[in-house]
Amino acid sequence: MNIRTTVEADLDTILALIERQSVNTVTLDRYRDMIADRTYRHDWTWVVEEAGKIVALAIWWGPPEHDHPFSIDGLYYAGDGDPVPAWTALIEHTIESRPADAEPPEYHFFLPGDWKDQPDVVAELAVRRQAAEAAGLTGVTERLRYEWKPEYGLPSRSTRLRFEPADDEAFVDVFRQVSEGSLDAATAREIARLGADGAAREELELYKSMRGDRAWWRLAYDADGKLIGFAIPSANQGGMTVGYLGVLAEHRGHRYSDDLLAEITHILAELGAERIAADTDFGNVPMARSFERLHYRNFAVRVVLHFPAN
Repeated sequence: MNIRTTVEADLDTILALIERQSVNTVTLDRYRDMIADRTYRHDWTWVVEEAGKIVALAIWWGPPEHDHPFSIDGLYYAGDGDPVPAWTALIEHTIESRPADAEPPEYHFFLPGDWKDQPDVVAELAVRRQAAEAAGLTGVTERLRYEWKPEYGLPSRSTRLRFEPADDEAFVDVFRQVSEGSLDAATAREIARLGADGAAREELELYKSMRGDRAWWRLAYDADGKLIGFAIPSANQGGMTVGYLGVLAEHRGHRYSDDLLAEITHILAELGAERIAADTDFGNVPMARSFERLHYRNFAVRVVLHFPAN
């Protein structure tokens, strides 16, 4: 078994495999677009080669300014028999090529809401999950995916909070405070890995690296001037997104997430958004209810395979 990164001469084989989409995120159009913007790269795409023939392929995604990819977007197989050993070897090879202090990689699946009732989808996910688990990605987080469109109606803007811009250190501080008792599984993993301050600073750099404008970010205060939380409208390759919002622990239970989400929605709508995407963990029931109250609609599920928190 020979594992190597791809080269231009592999393109026809790569495109032929991508056509077998299955539960993979990659499509032909997405591949071409992301190779162009460097969120896919030949040196982030690995194959298993046997007797000079490509039998397995792993396509990874990462931000264009990063040195290492972050998540698997697709696993493909063209050999005979069980694909799990080849896929496991590909995942392990990529993990081993990363520095020890790099952000742990993940594997994301974007699935229809009723995927558990579709035997083909269940089977295709299961075999890829076996490979990921064998490589150490034994944690699983399921997230509800939401979207807002203008025809759903704008939610009412907050009348009890005021929103102001702030510098990076102010956002690091509020990220750190909001992480206390957070129901978000990814936040808990990052705190376990980096500590509260390290996780807050990594969040800052992550959201600054996204396509949303830093000038859109806001801190939220009540009528007495108390800091309540923050709202970060953002954008990625797919369009406008609810980047990040949070309420300080001492102010939870008052539906302030509605106020924050409404502000994000209005900012992005004023910028011309025809669609705003968002997601939240299955276990974050308060946030899911906030999306539903503010006219967002659940349209799909994201399954994330990851290393378990320490």
